[in-house]
Amino acid sequence: MALAQAVFAPSAALVGGMFAGVEAGLSLLYGALVALAVSAVLVWHERQSMRHPEWDQHRLFKLFIRAGVERLLLLTGLLIVGLGVLNLAPLPLLLGLLLAQFGWLAAATGRLNK
Repeated sequence: MALAQAVFAPSAALVGGMFAGVEAGLSLLYGALVALAVSAVLVWHERQSMRHPEWDQHRLFKLFIRAGVERLLLLTGLLIVGLGVLNLAPLPLLLGLLLAQFGWLAAATGRLNK
């Protein structure tokens, strides 16, 4: 699923750059990369839990909560950097984030239906 987001990021930058200009393309790319970074944290925790089949439900639940908090903090931090420090255009940035998340959702739904 993270692979779908990795493929989407450069595509979004190219399409956004062609239709709305370079600045919008960079903002779209940054938003898609933020979604990819947040998904990478989830994938990392998922693989960590798969390597330890002996972990009980309590420990896995704590890992689930920790992963959620880490993802939220990473998302907030990267959005602050993109909007505040880099002064990227907010609408394309959030659009890139949203579309990459929908790409993740579509890939996850397709994988579950098989």
